[in-house]
Amino acid sequence: MSSLPPVFPPGFLWGAATSAYQVEGSPLADGAGPSIWHRFAHTPGRVTNGDTGDVACDHWRRWPEDVAWMKRMGLSAYRLSVSWSRILPSGTGGVNRAGLDGYARLIDGLLAAGIAPMVTLYHWDLPAALDDRGGWLNRDSASWFADYASVLFEALGDRVPLWGTINEPWVVVDGGYLHGALAPGHRSAFEAPRAAHHVLMAHGAAVRAFRASRAGAAGVGKIGIVVNLEPKEAATDRPEDIAATARAQAQMNHHYLDAVFLGRYPEELAGIYGEGWPQFDPADFALIGEPMDWVGVNYYSRGLTEDAPGLWPTQARTVKNPGAEYTDIDWEVYPEGLTRVLRWVRERYTSLPLYVTENGCALPEPTILPPETRRLDDPRRVAYLRAHVAAVRDAIAAGVDVRGYFAWSLLDNLEWGHGFTKRFGLLHVDHTTQVRTPKASASFVQALAVSNGAALDDERAGQQELPEVG
Repeated sequence: MSSLPPVFPPGFLWGAATSAYQVEGSPLADGAGPSIWHRFAHTPGRVTNGDTGDVACDHWRRWPEDVAWMKRMGLSAYRLSVSWSRILPSGTGGVNRAGLDGYARLIDGLLAAGIAPMVTLYHWDLPAALDDRGGWLNRDSASWFADYASVLFEALGDRVPLWGTINEPWVVVDGGYLHGALAPGHRSAFEAPRAAHHVLMAHGAAVRAFRASRAGAAGVGKIGIVVNLEPKEAATDRPEDIAATARAQAQMNHHYLDAVFLGRYPEELAGIYGEGWPQFDPADFALIGEPMDWVGVNYYSRGLTEDAPGLWPTQARTVKNPGAEYTDIDWEVYPEGLTRVLRWVRERYTSLPLYVTENGCALPEPTILPPETRRLDDPRRVAYLRAHVAAVRDAIAAGVDVRGYFAWSLLDNLEWGHGFTKRFGLLHVDHTTQVRTPKASASFVQALAVSNGAALDDERAGQQELPEVG
């Protein structure tokens, strides 16, 4: 355990995160159009057990209850995403006022509870109507996204202090266009680089639109991008494994931040994608690199890497670390990697403020609890969170400007292709009854939030009951 002073900087945000399709349910309610995830989840064989987001955690209707839980946890911030097709059912064109009003009510409810909203514009749920027009393979997607973002900036910009453009562009592309495991389910080394370029252009276009909006011009809020980072380490000192690790690092960790901050793509990518790597207009990088205000880092694990000839496209694979602890989603528990990536972003790219926008673990837990259950003990998750928050503290001590930590996730949600089989939540959700039950990890986060981190080294933190609030 770190011996550093336990108190985090004043104003440090303690939050939890979710995304629209994973928690909201009612995906076609109140005039919304379908998204690529609605379409993907309803395609047989795509999601475990045929699970869909049709009900999910019913957050679209039950948000007052969930805000009350956040208040009981003492959270100072909540990271949510907006469903694009709730706002623009066809992706472009007329605004769906009912969808916009639904988010306005949620944001007003958060503010009334003393909880700052961090709003992500895109968390993987492209309107299906835009996918029919090529989705992220269409260069016009950047302007589509900017127009959608502008609607939200004008409607909600006076109440939202923190905006995120794209959540995890690597996953959008790697899962959606390269390996096909996520919506829209494509598998092409020719499509992936183009989709990535357009996603980054969309990010820049949204930042530019924010600056032109009333809220942006008045300096009301701040805007940034959210990337998932996984430090790659060679499994052995063999030259082949070291080279494979460099390829994996470039494909996952350098691709997007190099473009945003350095105005170029890593040279390794041309070799990785081969004839699928296109020529890009150098002028595009001025848009991609539009100056922003903060960077979000999602961190879960590291990638212990070895050479894998023939494994498309990086010729590299992640291998198990013998003796290490792994989560239910088969990710190694490696908290020191979080300190490493935060320092790496600071040293390689930027001195902008950083937020840990996602961090958490899936663990095997019962789907249904006895009716009298008041709390579910999850000591492994408490230990995971404790170690990773300590890693954030170590990064701050090393000079990194980290301003917030968001646990993933507030609720046991739809974990994409895994359906409801993987549980990350601070609150247990019975997806039949929608009953929420706090876990010990919710009490641990509450202890951190109310003490601004001073409870980190208190072994009793997490044992207290969540307070009732009026």
